[in-house]
Amino acid sequence: MNRLFRRFAVLVLLAITLASCAIYATFLLLFGDPLEQIARRQAAGQIFLLEQYIDQAPADEWLPRLNKVREVSDVTLELQPLQTALGALPARRRDALLRGEVVMDIAGKAYYRRVDTNGARYIGSEDDVIHAQQLPVDIGEALGMEAIRFAVIALFLLVPIGWWSRAHWRGLQALSKVADDFGRGDLAARADIAPGASIAPLAARINDMAGRIGALLEARKHLLHSVSHELRTPIARLEFGMELLRERHAADDPALLKRLAAMETDVDELKELVNELLSLTQLDHAQAMPMQPFDVAPLLRACHPPGAQHFSASIAGDLGQLQGDARLLARAINNLLGNAAKYARSRIALTATRGERLHIVVEDDGPGIPEEAREQVFEPFYRLAREADHAAGGYGLGLAISAKAIRLHGGAITVDASPLGGARFTVVL
Repeated sequence: MNRLFRRFAVLVLLAITLASCAIYATFLLLFGDPLEQIARRQAAGQIFLLEQYIDQAPADEWLPRLNKVREVSDVTLELQPLQTALGALPARRRDALLRGEVVMDIAGKAYYRRVDTNGARYIGSEDDVIHAQQLPVDIGEALGMEAIRFAVIALFLLVPIGWWSRAHWRGLQALSKVADDFGRGDLAARADIAPGASIAPLAARINDMAGRIGALLEARKHLLHSVSHELRTPIARLEFGMELLRERHAADDPALLKRLAAMETDVDELKELVNELLSLTQLDHAQAMPMQPFDVAPLLRACHPPGAQHFSASIAGDLGQLQGDARLLARAINNLLGNAAKYARSRIALTATRGERLHIVVEDDGPGIPEEAREQVFEPFYRLAREADHAAGGYGLGLAISAKAIRLHGGAITVDASPLGGARFTVVL
């Protein structure tokens, strides 16, 4: 049973219950208590016997006729003082008894009625009340019939609702699966919903949105890939041209030699950017990677940050093995260490432990990353708008490459504040 149907069922049952209460309150206001009317109908024979047989006797025969009915009837007919009867009734029913009306006692399966109001039956009859007990009154049966009636109504409401919600729920599950598949990188995932389904317009819009997003992502990947490849040719030409200048003219011109050195630095930066772009596009296009077992501890011991900062590594000896690409994972960890080296003041720490999962932590004592930017730092080309980030250089691709490599290994990476004072990157595999 799907959640949608359960909610509808609860709403329908609640609505029927409230409707029943509203109907009862309306009838009580307009026509009197419905339960009392039911009890009157069930006791109609006994009331008829009192009004049309006993009351029709002459005054001197009224008591003998009452006694005769007592002998043959299963109903107990007693005479009791008026004040006793008034004390047994709630205040709202006493006026009716004083007027000489039949007053039902549903819980006691009985009714009350004054003998008369003017003492015409016998001396003092105006102060007596007939109390009829053991009446054939069964409100439970009537309530049971009402319950069956409402249950049948609820059933005939819930069956079509169940049929509709089942189809609707399947459509929602199909949309949910498309969203999951699309989020995992299957850009061809689409919802297959019948045109007549209630969510068909929504599915069509989701499919259209997925198509546009897929096209944009594919265009972005192809653009990065194409630009990366196309840049290699002019870079190679620049390198060749600078080498010719160096051989022919630089030996006699120190200023030109210095300028060529600066140009070579710029070209090296371009080559590094192109290599990073190619790595990123390769990871974007990778749906799977060769799964080979490798030891984790030796791989992590071989990872070191560049520079002369104080680096400490605490790597447990029982890290075991992982299935994946050792070279790719090593690059991801080295990228994290290189990122820490750019911002650390003096300390970088690498910690690796294993419980149910493998935890690798890289942290530093640098300026850290603001909380509002901790998700965005894993996006390509994202850099914080502060002087330290621009002075550190880079292109904003290292963390994006690390995050994609770790996801390809089925893991996750997060960043928060380190006890050292800077940023702490936690990899869980």
